[in-house]
Amino acid sequence: MPVRKLKPTSPGRRKMSVADFSGLTKKRPERSLTKGKKSISGRNNAGRLTIRHRGGGHKRLYREIDFKRTAKTGVPGTIASIEYDPNRSARIALIHYADGDKRYMLAAEGLQVGAEVVCAERTKVKPGNRMQLQYIPSGYKIYNLEITVGRGGRIVRSAGTSATLAGTDDKYAIIDMPSGEVRRVLKVCYATIGTVSNSDHSLVRIGKAGRMRWLGRRPQVLGKSMNAVDHPHGGGEGHSPIGLKAPKTPWGKKALGVKTRQPKKASNKFIVRTRAQKKKRR
Repeated sequence: MPVRKLKPTSPGRRKMSVADFSGLTKKRPERSLTKGKKSISGRNNAGRLTIRHRGGGHKRLYREIDFKRTAKTGVPGTIASIEYDPNRSARIALIHYADGDKRYMLAAEGLQVGAEVVCAERTKVKPGNRMQLQYIPSGYKIYNLEITVGRGGRIVRSAGTSATLAGTDDKYAIIDMPSGEVRRVLKVCYATIGTVSNSDHSLVRIGKAGRMRWLGRRPQVLGKSMNAVDHPHGGGEGHSPIGLKAPKTPWGKKALGVKTRQPKKASNKFIVRTRAQKKKRR
């Protein structure tokens, strides 16, 4: 689906572009697979603000996506429609299974209405089919990758992304992640063949601040524009320099050049090569 440019009828629309929705086949979602979604505006269960600059935005219906698909192991399904989902960057596909059940899945790039898809331990290697890593040939693109057995796809789910199966080693599969990281995953985990749909999502230009408000993003203010009591960069006359050797977060910690990953994180043992090492090799 290409990106569509708009006529420059106003300054906000001059550089604006939108996704072309011509490839979608259904305007309203499947009613049995939708539910209301409450907007929490960046607050936790105690009502405290934990994520800044969130709030407002258009009301959304949540589409229940089947990230596992193992409940329908061996049951063939037909793609009934390709739909828009406001809760994610990718497109979603409605599957009508042979036993009469309906489920949503993340649509693969190039998946067409009428195509047959299936989830099984071992099946045909074609876009949209889901199977265990140990039976996928090396070099194939995969997405919606499971990293804990039975929990369903957790990573490689955003628009246009894909990982590559580099090979298998003992009980693990070696995966080239989109970030450049190389990681071991148990080869009995499931993954879907192909690339996530809507690859042109990254080319969309927002164009104006109001459009970010529709998405639920509130304005951000530079720390140097605040008062000294509100931010380490605040105070001074006008738009003055921050007056520090290194930029700080609003809570006084260093903001740039600081590693944020836990040094002894349990999953470190599964990383063959970090994404930082990938950049050094270039």
